[in-house]
Amino acid sequence: MMEQTNPKPALWLRVLQFPLVRLILLGPLLFLMAGISNGFWEYRFADSPLIGIAMAALMAAMGFAVYIAFVKFIEQRPVHELALPAMGRELGLGMLIGAGLYTLCVLILMVLGVYRIEGVNPLTMLLPSVAMALSSGVFEELLHRGTIFRNVEDLLGGWLALLLSAVFFGFRHLSNADGNILGAMAITIEAGLLLTAAYMLTRRLWLSIGFHIAWNFTQSGIFSGSVSGAFEQPGLFKAMIEGPELLTGGRFGMEGTIVALLVGTTAGVVMLIMAVRRGNIVPPLWRRAR
Repeated sequence: MMEQTNPKPALWLRVLQFPLVRLILLGPLLFLMAGISNGFWEYRFADSPLIGIAMAALMAAMGFAVYIAFVKFIEQRPVHELALPAMGRELGLGMLIGAGLYTLCVLILMVLGVYRIEGVNPLTMLLPSVAMALSSGVFEELLHRGTIFRNVEDLLGGWLALLLSAVFFGFRHLSNADGNILGAMAITIEAGLLLTAAYMLTRRLWLSIGFHIAWNFTQSGIFSGSVSGAFEQPGLFKAMIEGPELLTGGRFGMEGTIVALLVGTTAGVVMLIMAVRRGNIVPPLWRRAR
């Protein structure tokens, strides 16, 4: 009996499936969609937060659809990193970790006398942060972990992809209104490591998406903090933050503090060690070829 073999993909498709080409095609598209999403809740519907939330949710759904379509039709594989059976468990766990770690940072600063709660605002003050957290959490993870890290990993392996994607993620925040070099370096280490380690641990995006959404929402919507020097609005608690910039983060926010650096980096290292023990570190392309 003749053994059937799968036909080799056409040359044009093999070119599109090369990791660097995939990155160049999908990355700018998701970046553009993120900008459109931010424009809706930040400017177009700034005075109508419920509509802003609805638009952020719609754009997030479109972001998922574009990512899934690209993987299915260009990469021609199942979208394992967005597997639905794991969605509820890992998304919920990520939200719990994100909210918990940020709250831990605030508690430490309260003990140090840097952060003080002076009152409570109306619950409606939570709404603007919902759209911001949803949009940033979904699009930044689809872009930075699902597109940049994953494609660089396919080419250069997990360790180099971790380094390069974390640096890009951190220093991209220099473009924020109150971005600065110390804040960018802190995000590179604490968040770039932690969020990428969350993906490496599960090989799915849900854990990092949940963490990203909850961290940003808790930061702004609950504790009235500045989010990476880009978003600053009163949240649930009226807060007084006073002290050296090393502990307050200045206008960049909590992510630029030594406290967040230590807490986030510790959590990221723990997840990375777990990923290594599971054998989830992908070797570079030339080693896989051998």
